[in-house]
Amino acid sequence: MMKKLLTTTILIAFIAFPVLAENSNDEERIPPAVSDTLVGWATSWEAGLSGSQATYSNWAQGGINNLAVIGNSDFIAKFRENRFSYGFRLNTRFGQTRIEDEGVRKIDDRLEVLNRFLYDIGDEGGDFKIFANINFRTQFAEGYNYGAGEDGEDILTSRFMAPGYLSENVGLAYIPTENFSFEAGFGMLQTFVRDESLSTRYGLDEGDTFRNEAGLTFGASYNMRVATNVSVNTSLETFTNVNKSVKSTNVLFNSQVTGRINNYMNASFRLDLVYDDDFSKELQVAQILSVGVSFILI
Repeated sequence: MMKKLLTTTILIAFIAFPVLAENSNDEERIPPAVSDTLVGWATSWEAGLSGSQATYSNWAQGGINNLAVIGNSDFIAKFRENRFSYGFRLNTRFGQTRIEDEGVRKIDDRLEVLNRFLYDIGDEGGDFKIFANINFRTQFAEGYNYGAGEDGEDILTSRFMAPGYLSENVGLAYIPTENFSFEAGFGMLQTFVRDESLSTRYGLDEGDTFRNEAGLTFGASYNMRVATNVSVNTSLETFTNVNKSVKSTNVLFNSQVTGRINNYMNASFRLDLVYDDDFSKELQVAQILSVGVSFILI
């Protein structure tokens, strides 16, 4: 499964690149792209709210009353001076649903901070750059595997900084357009699990709360505007520990399709794939379809 996942995602990136270079003009991607024409600082901040509600009474087909709400915020800052550029992104999401007779459950949770430093090689604004990334990700609230216990109880699987991931990568990046990037390098990955009861769940020894790894990194990201009001944003990250088999490579794949209905309303579909055999030998999959409103704050 691991080999098939890596092969498929790499093929998608290479097949899609010619299309992206011809059709995309969206400046947003992960990590944030910095235009060659930018001078000084530029910032943007967009926040959104989406949700759904369903109520049933004497309904023949059946159904469970529920209410779901998801909030998100995306702040981006960019800077360029001569050959040097910097991109910062703070991406947060949190959502809950209330299900009749089952209480409140978490349905979305993300806290992600991305820092990207670039220095042009050769001509200013050239396609090849030296890069350095410092990234952090975790979640805000406790997460559970509901009803998975022997007696049907909920099992705690995560909480703030359990786990939390901090990575530092350096290497060579190829960025022919603002819509596509490809990079490879060397990196460090720190895993934090502040709740000792979850240590073994994330590959740490019992009682340990910290692990540091060194390895090889690979990344690719692109966005594509498929229509005037529809865009696709995708990113792929891998980390291969130098002391482990390539079969244990960590893979993080994110893709989101967004359709803007008007200046305030949009619909989106997000697909997240994670492979981390410290947590599970199976592929982790998250799919979220939502309709909501968004506001440009900056």
